[in-house]
Amino acid sequence: MIANLVSEEQGVFDKDKLRIITERVDDIPLLIAQMTRMGLQKIIDRHIPHHGNQRSLSWGWTAVIWMAHIITEGDHRKISMSEYVQEMQHTLSFLAGQPVVPLDVSDDRLDHLLRHLSNHVYWSKIEADLNQQTLEVFDLKTEIIRCDATTVSADQEVTEDGLVQFGHSKDNANLPQIKLMSAALDPLGMPLASDVVSGERADDGLYIPLIARIIESLKKTGLLFSGDCKMSALETRAYLVSSGNHYLCPLPLTGKTAHEITDWIDTGIAKEQEGDLVSVFRENYKGEVILAAKGYEFDRPQSFEKDGKEIEWNERVLVVHSPAHAKQQTAGLEARLETARKKIEALTPPRGKGRRQISDEAELLAAITKILENQRVKGLLNIQYEKEVEQKTKYVGRGRGSSNRKKVIVETIRYQITSIEKDQEAITEQSARFGWKAFVTEVTADKMSLHDAILSYRDEYRVEQIFGRLKSRLNIAPLFVRKDDQIEGLTYLLTLCVRVLTLIEFVVRRSLKEEKTGLAGMHPENRKKINDKPSAERILKAFSKINLTIILDQAGNVVVRSLKPLSDLQIEIIQRLNLDPLVYYGLEN
Repeated sequence: MIANLVSEEQGVFDKDKLRIITERVDDIPLLIAQMTRMGLQKIIDRHIPHHGNQRSLSWGWTAVIWMAHIITEGDHRKISMSEYVQEMQHTLSFLAGQPVVPLDVSDDRLDHLLRHLSNHVYWSKIEADLNQQTLEVFDLKTEIIRCDATTVSADQEVTEDGLVQFGHSKDNANLPQIKLMSAALDPLGMPLASDVVSGERADDGLYIPLIARIIESLKKTGLLFSGDCKMSALETRAYLVSSGNHYLCPLPLTGKTAHEITDWIDTGIAKEQEGDLVSVFRENYKGEVILAAKGYEFDRPQSFEKDGKEIEWNERVLVVHSPAHAKQQTAGLEARLETARKKIEALTPPRGKGRRQISDEAELLAAITKILENQRVKGLLNIQYEKEVEQKTKYVGRGRGSSNRKKVIVETIRYQITSIEKDQEAITEQSARFGWKAFVTEVTADKMSLHDAILSYRDEYRVEQIFGRLKSRLNIAPLFVRKDDQIEGLTYLLTLCVRVLTLIEFVVRRSLKEEKTGLAGMHPENRKKINDKPSAERILKAFSKINLTIILDQAGNVVVRSLKPLSDLQIEIIQRLNLDPLVYYGLEN
């Protein structure tokens, strides 16, 4: 390019005095354009106050630029932002419509941004406005909301009243953690509301505050809330009914349900033998129609007293058998039986140096019982053992033996496991009861059949996609902040990043589905492969290696801007997102 610009005959440029800057643009313009369409920058600026001494770059633009970096690089460290802005200054200034310099994303400024996001008043307003904006702009339906919680391991110091605490961990039980409660819009899995609480908190009490925020932000009733068994607390169900909304969730195998489920399963097995169960079929990823579940249902009255007021309603109990769940439970039982067998065998090792022998029968039986109970296989293994007695004659006292010295016979007792066999009859009887679960809902059968309810709940994994992206694409752990307000604010910022990824994925997939087509060229290993359900990660990867080259003269004036031409695939993706290719081509102006 320089050779074309520098002409010895014209003498216009001196190539030795030219400076060339190359900025790796990639998916940054697409991400910022998407966030602008979501109204993210304006909404943040609307609710986070601006003071007179603040730098000209608003909090909204600061957040958008930081989020674009996090999504692209998977790096939320504040220290990396100054260098990033320095290397992308021309691109970011164009996209923001104002100068963007490293001081705009200094550690202190980002600290202040996170502190503002951790303010519950600001955050709840940002969430509410963002929900309204995205639902309207992207024409999203609000019918089913899925709620769940996850934990995020941390290596911060545990303090008495801090967010970071030890608790039941889904990641690493040896590390303290924070807990994130989130609600996602079905079917796209976009987070609508999130709460960060201390790591030792139980999930049960987190549902009602989250649900109340969603109802307030969406300004709508008649929503169906779906969650795991912890959402089935009677108080939560009563709250949903009294607020004019609905629920669908499994019952936990505790308390009263633990006793009732036995009879429900017996009834289900009897109905299955009579052919009276409702079969539910679905299409798998191969396009094959397979049996998803079978089940039956019955009604029962429910009531809950709150503040002296009795709330009463009718509830449907759906008793469902899943072949996939039964298969999983069978595999789990086999694994536990094998673990129990190995542990029990290890109780009586062969004689040898350093090998402890059990000489008391009661001790052996107690150890066996403990293993069987821990592995939940009591009554499923037949264990045989024998008592071995070894007799040795020893002289009484010290010194050499002789024919006249007294002798004594010493007995050494040890117990030896001789056989461990599976009780196949008991295992078969227990396996026949695998795969059964009970769900509850107060939605009437004419509005949601058993068939529809089962298929609806099977999509529960979508809320897990939020947590998956937080922990993989966005690398939430470890959190490179220490103070509680920074931890909370950063977690909320990362949930906004998930919103962006989710909407990109959903909008592109919806467009492809409407036209019954797919995208070619998404897979470098097979350019001809058609992808009709591309993930957000793969969509963004299609924008790699897009460079902006800027040539400056000695005075620092821009002589030429040149952007690597966009491919047909990249242009198609931009258009399917209802964005303008000028978000890229404008960089050349």
